[in-house]
Amino acid sequence: MNILVVNCGSSSLKYQLFDMKDESVLAKGIVEKIGLNGSFIKNERADGDKVTLNGNIYDHQQGIEYVLGVLTSEKHGSIKNLEEIDAVGHRVVHGAEAFNSSVSITNEVIDKMEECVDLAPLHNPPNLKGIYAITNLLPNVPQAGVFDTAFHQSMKPESYLYAIPYALYTKHGIRRYGFHGSSHRYVSQRVAELMDKDLSSMKIITCHLGNGASITAIKNGKSVDTSMGLTPVEGLMMGTRCGDLDVGALTFIMQKEDIGINATNTLVNKHSGVLGISGVSSDMREVENAADEGNERAILALRMYEYRIKKYIGAYTAAMGGVDTIVFTGGIGENASETRANVMKDMDYLGIDFDFDKNNGVRGKEVELTKENSKVKVWIIPTNEELVIARDTLEIVSKL
Repeated sequence: MNILVVNCGSSSLKYQLFDMKDESVLAKGIVEKIGLNGSFIKNERADGDKVTLNGNIYDHQQGIEYVLGVLTSEKHGSIKNLEEIDAVGHRVVHGAEAFNSSVSITNEVIDKMEECVDLAPLHNPPNLKGIYAITNLLPNVPQAGVFDTAFHQSMKPESYLYAIPYALYTKHGIRRYGFHGSSHRYVSQRVAELMDKDLSSMKIITCHLGNGASITAIKNGKSVDTSMGLTPVEGLMMGTRCGDLDVGALTFIMQKEDIGINATNTLVNKHSGVLGISGVSSDMREVENAADEGNERAILALRMYEYRIKKYIGAYTAAMGGVDTIVFTGGIGENASETRANVMKDMDYLGIDFDFDKNNGVRGKEVELTKENSKVKVWIIPTNEELVIARDTLEIVSKL
């Protein structure tokens, strides 16, 4: 069975085509600048064939038309015709409490997804555009929705509720939902496989560190706490997001700077985090280069970023009554050896015997970073959210 995985952003569209017989990737690519000048699609086939095609791509449906055209083209295609696409899986960011697992997409499901738009106004509308486009272009192909928030629906009320009037939760659904669920689920399952352990008896802390970042406490295979909240702003310091912030400080800023809701939202989402502190960039590589040159604000940004990761690891260890394994994943988690080293420094009290030499320079590999006798194991595991979506889609459509 061939499954197309689609991940629609506001002006971009990522995709991968899987052959689920062996879970191989037949093709993958991205459509950039949808609705903007300079639109293009990049496609890479399994045999290494790469192509970039420029053109006017006005909306997501047209972007998906380009994708389907490239996948079936005589020169750059991976399949002969659209009938070889057996199902389509979509990444959907916010499923609120309506979805605690991946689902087959029906009209009723789409209606519920639309109800969740207020909770993720930047993410869910483009996710839905991808679903609408596939419905129009491939009307007979089954679709599945895989939600970033679903994995965290196993959290208990003491973990997900905010200490605000309870009526605001019942009326508006204001609570912690968490994100990056597919990534946290994949790497926790994968580390159990690599360690030949039973996931249902493990205590795991997964650190998804990228431009957006979150940490999850996973006990017996279930998410029991996670750092992101109602929105992806809460929790760790990120590329441009502030992470944890005193609400009183936020209202103070609004008063002193005389700014409204929209400007405040932009402040905490686009101008804060590593960018806001360093004044250099939201790209960790550029910040690290500036720090190496002695830029004090860049150094401060890195120390703040690392400290908050360390703090959450300590908190989640306490919440679970211990930890067996810590996993680093995401663009920074997989590639930034200095960040990993600084987070793991002075963590031996937890039973971590971290191998700093082995860690040095390791990028994007499945590898254990602790010494043989370490009580708590630390791993790098490259995430694969697209494979999670493809697997869930396969399971769902096989039952139709």
